[in-house]
Amino acid sequence: MRLLALSDQVHPFIYQERFPCNLPPVDLVLIAGDLPGSYIEFVATKVRVPVVYVHGNHKEEYVQDYLGHLSPPGGAIPAHGRLVEVAGLRIAGWGGCPRYNEREVGQYSESEATARFLSWFPLLMARRLTQGHGVDILLSHAPPPGPHAGRDFAHRGSRALGLFHRLYRPRLHIHGHIHLYEAQPRRKYLSPEGVRVVNAFEYTLIEL
Repeated sequence: MRLLALSDQVHPFIYQERFPCNLPPVDLVLIAGDLPGSYIEFVATKVRVPVVYVHGNHKEEYVQDYLGHLSPPGGAIPAHGRLVEVAGLRIAGWGGCPRYNEREVGQYSESEATARFLSWFPLLMARRLTQGHGVDILLSHAPPPGPHAGRDFAHRGSRALGLFHRLYRPRLHIHGHIHLYEAQPRRKYLSPEGVRVVNAFEYTLIEL
């Protein structure tokens, strides 16, 4: 399968009339947060495959109508806090990032995330033991601890996501939140648990 992953910044290669004909065919679109709802809707209306998303820590994903009402982006499947079966894959979703200030929007405590991940234990551990992977894809906004974690407190790696790796061994972890502006950025790596971790900043194509 070929996946298109997006996060954090609108890219002119995607947000244009020729999209998606300017890319190789894809089987699934995964959005890792902090993208405008209008952009998500644009992608969802242009592709003929499922679009799955989680929100970021700024929660830009809502769409505002002319009366000022906010609604989730149309045509996309919300995955935060859920296990989603789509395109033959099991996807676990977790939006936002570890709490770094008192703002309520788009942040969580590590204990909150850990509790949710442990609640999935009966559903995911049997599959992990029989197939090697509790889920095919973990889709989050924040990164796990490791090479993609930011240097500042707001962009640190989420310990709960590291626990998810150890418990359920996803085949692939796609995240956003970390902008690839530094020289020679590292977009992907293999974790000690054997999880392929990919930063979806702007856009990237992934073979699964």
